[in-house]
Amino acid sequence: MNYENILYEKQNGVATITLNRPQALNAFTPQMNSEFQDALRDADGDKSIRCFLITGSGRAFCAGQDLKGRTPETKGSLGESLRERYNPIILRLRRTEKIAIAAVNGVAAGAGCNLALACDLRIASEEAKFIQAFVRVGLAPDSGGSFFLPRLVGLSKAMELLLLGETVEAQEALRLGLVAKVVSPDELSTTAREMAEKTARGPRSIGLIKRAVNRSLLPELEAQLEYEASLQEIAGRSADYDEGVRAFLEKRSPIFTGK
Repeated sequence: MNYENILYEKQNGVATITLNRPQALNAFTPQMNSEFQDALRDADGDKSIRCFLITGSGRAFCAGQDLKGRTPETKGSLGESLRERYNPIILRLRRTEKIAIAAVNGVAAGAGCNLALACDLRIASEEAKFIQAFVRVGLAPDSGGSFFLPRLVGLSKAMELLLLGETVEAQEALRLGLVAKVVSPDELSTTAREMAEKTARGPRSIGLIKRAVNRSLLPELEAQLEYEASLQEIAGRSADYDEGVRAFLEKRSPIFTGK
Protein backbone atom coordinates (compact mmCIF):
# COMPACT_ATOMS: atom_id res chain seq x y z
CA MET A 1 0.00 0.00 0.00
CA ASN A 2 1.33 3.42 -0.95
CA TYR A 3 0.53 6.23 1.44
CA GLU A 4 1.64 9.86 1.30
CA ASN A 5 1.19 10.85 4.94
CA ILE A 6 1.88 7.71 6.94
CA LEU A 7 4.36 4.85 6.92
CA TYR A 8 2.91 1.37 7.35
CA GLU A 9 4.63 -1.95 7.81
CA LYS A 10 3.79 -5.38 9.20
CA GLN A 11 6.40 -7.59 10.80
CA ASN A 12 6.46 -10.30 13.48
CA GLY A 13 2.78 -9.90 14.31
CA VAL A 14 3.04 -6.12 14.71
CA ALA A 15 1.52 -3.49 12.42
CA THR A 16 3.46 -0.25 12.77
CA ILE A 17 1.77 2.98 11.71
CA THR A 18 4.01 6.05 11.68
CA LEU A 19 2.41 9.46 11.22
CA ASN A 20 4.66 11.03 8.61
CA ARG A 21 4.15 14.77 8.24
CA PRO A 22 7.15 15.86 10.31
CA GLN A 23 7.19 19.35 8.79
CA ALA A 24 3.75 19.92 10.36
CA LEU A 25 4.43 18.02 13.62
CA ASN A 26 2.37 15.16 12.17
CA ALA A 27 -0.84 17.16 12.47
CA PHE A 28 -3.86 15.48 10.93
CA THR A 29 -5.20 16.50 7.55
CA PRO A 30 -8.25 14.80 6.02
CA GLN A 31 -5.98 12.76 3.74
CA MET A 32 -3.71 11.60 6.56
CA ASN A 33 -6.76 10.73 8.63
CA SER A 34 -8.15 8.65 5.76
CA GLU A 35 -4.84 6.85 5.28
CA PHE A 36 -4.59 6.15 9.01
CA GLN A 37 -8.10 4.68 9.09
CA ASP A 38 -7.29 2.54 6.05
CA ALA A 39 -4.14 1.14 7.64
CA LEU A 40 -6.00 0.38 10.87
CA ARG A 41 -8.72 -1.48 8.96
CA ASP A 42 -6.13 -3.51 7.11
CA ALA A 43 -4.22 -4.41 10.28
CA ASP A 44 -7.40 -5.22 12.17
CA GLY A 45 -8.50 -7.59 9.41
CA ASP A 46 -5.13 -9.36 9.19
CA LYS A 47 -5.14 -12.50 11.35
CA SER A 48 -1.34 -12.49 11.51
CA ILE A 49 -1.36 -9.12 13.29
CA ARG A 50 -1.87 -9.06 17.06
CA CYS A 51 -0.58 -5.63 17.96
CA PHE A 52 -0.70 -2.08 16.59
CA LEU A 53 2.31 0.16 17.21
CA ILE A 54 1.59 3.85 16.59
CA THR A 55 4.27 6.54 16.53
CA GLY A 56 5.33 9.71 14.74
CA SER A 57 8.25 10.75 12.58
CA GLY A 58 10.52 13.65 13.41
CA ARG A 59 10.18 15.56 16.66
CA ALA A 60 6.44 15.11 17.28
CA PHE A 61 4.01 12.28 17.86
CA CYS A 62 0.98 14.23 16.63
CA ALA A 63 -0.01 17.88 17.08
CA GLY A 64 -3.71 17.14 16.55
CA GLN A 65 -5.74 18.73 13.78
CA ASP A 66 -3.78 20.81 11.28
CA LEU A 67 -5.18 24.34 11.65
CA LYS A 68 -3.22 25.81 8.77
CA GLY A 69 -5.55 27.38 6.26
CA ARG A 70 -8.59 27.19 8.53
CA THR A 71 -10.71 30.33 8.66
CA PRO A 72 -14.26 31.04 9.84
CA GLU A 73 -15.35 30.62 6.22
CA THR A 74 -13.68 27.23 5.65
CA LYS A 75 -13.86 25.49 9.02
CA GLY A 76 -16.96 23.40 8.22
CA SER A 77 -18.79 21.26 10.76
CA LEU A 78 -16.47 20.15 13.54
CA GLY A 79 -19.09 17.71 14.83
CA GLU A 80 -19.29 15.92 11.49
CA SER A 81 -15.51 15.96 11.19
CA LEU A 82 -15.24 14.09 14.49
CA ARG A 83 -17.90 11.57 13.53
CA GLU A 84 -16.28 10.84 10.16
CA ARG A 85 -12.56 11.17 10.86
CA TYR A 86 -11.65 10.80 14.51
CA ASN A 87 -14.31 8.81 16.36
CA PRO A 88 -13.94 5.79 14.03
CA ILE A 89 -10.22 5.64 14.86
CA ILE A 90 -10.82 5.77 18.61
CA LEU A 91 -13.57 3.17 18.44
CA ARG A 92 -11.55 0.77 16.32
CA LEU A 93 -8.60 0.99 18.72
CA ARG A 94 -10.89 0.14 21.63
CA ARG A 95 -13.20 -2.41 19.98
CA THR A 96 -10.47 -4.65 18.62
CA GLU A 97 -8.94 -7.42 20.71
CA LYS A 98 -5.56 -6.49 19.26
CA ILE A 99 -3.35 -4.50 21.61
CA ALA A 100 -2.54 -0.91 20.66
CA ILE A 101 0.72 0.64 21.83
CA ALA A 102 1.65 4.30 21.39
CA ALA A 103 5.35 5.16 21.18
CA VAL A 104 5.17 8.87 21.98
CA ASN A 105 8.34 10.38 20.57
CA GLY A 106 7.55 14.07 21.04
CA VAL A 107 4.63 16.47 21.32
CA ALA A 108 1.20 14.83 21.58
CA ALA A 109 -1.38 17.61 21.55
CA GLY A 110 -5.14 17.82 21.17
CA ALA A 111 -6.49 14.88 19.19
CA GLY A 112 -2.92 13.59 18.97
CA CYS A 113 -2.75 13.39 22.74
CA ASN A 114 -6.07 11.59 22.91
CA LEU A 115 -5.03 9.17 20.16
CA ALA A 116 -2.22 8.10 22.49
CA LEU A 117 -4.60 7.88 25.46
CA ALA A 118 -6.93 5.61 23.49
CA CYS A 119 -4.16 3.02 23.14
CA ASP A 120 -3.75 0.22 25.67
CA LEU A 121 -0.14 1.08 26.54
CA ARG A 122 2.00 4.17 26.11
CA ILE A 123 5.79 4.41 26.10
CA ALA A 124 7.24 7.91 26.06
CA SER A 125 10.52 9.40 25.04
CA GLU A 126 12.08 11.77 27.55
CA GLU A 127 11.24 14.45 24.98
CA ALA A 128 7.52 13.63 24.92
CA LYS A 129 4.99 16.23 25.97
CA PHE A 130 1.24 15.78 26.45
CA ILE A 131 -1.05 18.77 25.93
CA GLN A 132 -4.84 18.98 26.12
CA ALA A 133 -4.61 21.97 23.80
CA PHE A 134 -8.30 22.42 23.00
CA VAL A 135 -8.92 25.28 25.41
CA ARG A 136 -6.06 27.20 23.81
CA VAL A 137 -8.08 27.58 20.60
CA GLY A 138 -11.55 27.83 22.14
CA LEU A 139 -12.61 24.21 21.72
CA ALA A 140 -13.87 21.38 23.92
CA PRO A 141 -11.97 18.07 24.20
CA ASP A 142 -12.61 15.46 21.55
CA SER A 143 -11.32 12.08 20.36
CA GLY A 144 -12.22 10.60 23.73
CA GLY A 145 -10.22 13.03 25.86
CA SER A 146 -13.09 13.71 28.23
CA PHE A 147 -13.51 9.94 28.62
CA PHE A 148 -9.95 8.63 28.97
CA LEU A 149 -8.25 11.40 30.90
CA PRO A 150 -10.37 11.29 34.10
CA ARG A 151 -10.04 7.51 34.17
CA LEU A 152 -6.27 7.70 33.89
CA VAL A 153 -5.41 10.59 36.22
CA GLY A 154 -8.54 11.20 38.29
CA LEU A 155 -11.22 13.87 38.02
CA SER A 156 -9.40 16.75 39.70
CA LYS A 157 -6.19 16.44 37.68
CA ALA A 158 -8.12 15.84 34.48
CA MET A 159 -10.07 19.05 34.98
CA GLU A 160 -6.84 20.92 35.65
CA LEU A 161 -5.25 19.66 32.44
CA LEU A 162 -8.38 20.24 30.34
CA LEU A 163 -9.21 23.70 31.69
CA LEU A 164 -5.67 25.10 31.76
CA GLY A 165 -4.20 23.34 28.75
CA GLU A 166 -0.83 23.06 30.43
CA THR A 167 2.01 20.91 29.10
CA VAL A 168 2.75 17.62 30.87
CA GLU A 169 6.38 16.60 30.51
CA ALA A 170 7.33 12.93 30.15
CA GLN A 171 8.40 12.28 33.75
CA GLU A 172 5.25 13.95 35.08
CA ALA A 173 3.19 11.83 32.68
CA LEU A 174 4.84 8.75 34.18
CA ARG A 175 4.06 9.91 37.72
CA LEU A 176 0.43 10.56 36.79
CA GLY A 177 0.01 7.16 35.14
CA LEU A 178 -0.41 8.50 31.61
CA VAL A 179 2.47 6.35 30.39
CA ALA A 180 3.91 2.97 31.37
CA LYS A 181 7.55 3.81 30.80
CA VAL A 182 9.86 6.70 29.89
CA VAL A 183 13.06 6.02 27.95
CA SER A 184 15.70 8.04 26.15
CA PRO A 185 14.90 9.11 22.57
CA ASP A 186 17.47 6.64 21.26
CA GLU A 187 15.82 3.76 23.12
CA LEU A 188 12.19 4.50 22.27
CA SER A 189 11.90 2.63 18.98
CA THR A 190 13.63 -0.50 20.26
CA THR A 191 11.78 -0.55 23.58
CA ALA A 192 8.39 -0.04 21.94
CA ARG A 193 9.13 -2.69 19.34
CA GLU A 194 10.17 -5.20 22.01
CA MET A 195 6.97 -4.56 23.96
CA ALA A 196 4.82 -4.83 20.84
CA GLU A 197 6.42 -8.11 19.74
CA LYS A 198 6.14 -9.52 23.26
CA THR A 199 2.44 -8.73 23.19
CA ALA A 200 2.11 -10.25 19.72
CA ARG A 201 3.66 -13.49 21.05
CA GLY A 202 1.30 -13.57 24.02
CA PRO A 203 -1.43 -16.14 24.68
CA ARG A 204 -5.00 -16.01 23.42
CA SER A 205 -5.96 -14.50 26.76
CA ILE A 206 -4.26 -11.22 25.76
CA GLY A 207 -7.24 -10.43 23.57
CA LEU A 208 -9.68 -11.71 26.18
CA ILE A 209 -8.19 -9.42 28.81
CA LYS A 210 -8.81 -6.45 26.54
CA ARG A 211 -12.30 -7.71 25.76
CA ALA A 212 -13.10 -7.91 29.48
CA VAL A 213 -11.92 -4.36 30.08
CA ASN A 214 -13.73 -3.09 26.99
CA ARG A 215 -17.02 -4.62 28.12
CA SER A 216 -17.24 -2.13 30.97
CA LEU A 217 -16.07 0.84 28.89
CA LEU A 218 -17.36 0.67 25.32
CA PRO A 219 -21.03 1.65 25.77
CA GLU A 220 -20.00 4.73 27.74
CA LEU A 221 -17.20 5.57 25.30
CA GLU A 222 -19.48 5.43 22.29
CA ALA A 223 -21.98 7.74 23.96
CA GLN A 224 -19.25 10.11 25.11
CA LEU A 225 -17.70 10.39 21.66
CA GLU A 226 -21.07 11.38 20.24
CA TYR A 227 -21.57 13.90 23.03
CA GLU A 228 -18.11 15.36 22.41
CA ALA A 229 -19.01 15.80 18.74
CA SER A 230 -22.16 17.68 19.71
CA LEU A 231 -20.25 19.98 22.05
CA GLN A 232 -17.50 20.55 19.50
CA GLU A 233 -20.11 21.61 16.97
CA ILE A 234 -21.20 24.34 19.40
CA ALA A 235 -17.63 25.38 20.19
CA GLY A 236 -16.70 25.39 16.52
CA ARG A 237 -19.39 27.95 15.76
CA SER A 238 -18.24 30.34 18.47
CA ALA A 239 -16.42 33.62 17.99
CA ASP A 240 -13.84 32.36 20.47
CA TYR A 241 -12.88 29.48 18.18
CA ASP A 242 -12.44 31.89 15.29
CA GLU A 243 -10.21 34.03 17.48
CA GLY A 244 -8.33 30.99 18.78
CA VAL A 245 -7.48 29.77 15.29
CA ARG A 246 -6.45 33.23 14.08
CA ALA A 247 -4.26 33.72 17.15
CA PHE A 248 -2.65 30.30 16.66
CA LEU A 249 -1.86 31.02 13.01
CA GLU A 250 -0.60 34.51 13.85
CA LYS A 251 1.50 33.14 16.75
CA ARG A 252 -0.04 35.39 19.39
CA SER A 253 -2.11 34.95 22.53
CA PRO A 254 -5.87 34.78 21.87
CA ILE A 255 -8.27 37.32 23.30
CA PHE A 256 -11.40 35.37 24.23
CA THR A 257 -14.74 37.02 24.99
CA GLY A 258 -16.82 34.01 26.04
CA LYS A 259 -18.96 34.28 22.91
